[in-house]
Amino acid sequence: MDSFESLDVWKRSCRLCVEIYRALETCREFGFKDQITRAALSVPSNIAEGYERNTSKEYAHFLKIAKGSCGELRTQLYIGVELGLINKAKAKDYIKEATELAKMLQGIVKKLSLKTSK
Repeated sequence: MDSFESLDVWKRSCRLCVEIYRALETCREFGFKDQITRAALSVPSNIAEGYERNTSKEYAHFLKIAKGSCGELRTQLYIGVELGLINKAKAKDYIKEATELAKMLQGIVKKLSLKTSK
């Protein structure tokens, strides 16, 4: 891979982030909106930052942070549904995508650890 822009996990996490920003455009619960959009933005941002680091160890570290942000995002989506701030059907799709992204990130971390252990 020549760049993080070519990674499917990065592309998909960017799309998810944009969708969440759009879904919450009119949300007036600013604390919630700020926190959930930060979590969504953290995923592709950490993928990119880690990719640009010099070592596989650093890359894996940032991928783990991105994976953690997927969990944070899912939690906030569940809470947003309960509060009536996010459409339940949309949230279900976002949760599914965040779960898949976390699995993809774990797969890359695993590959990196196998690579560094050789």
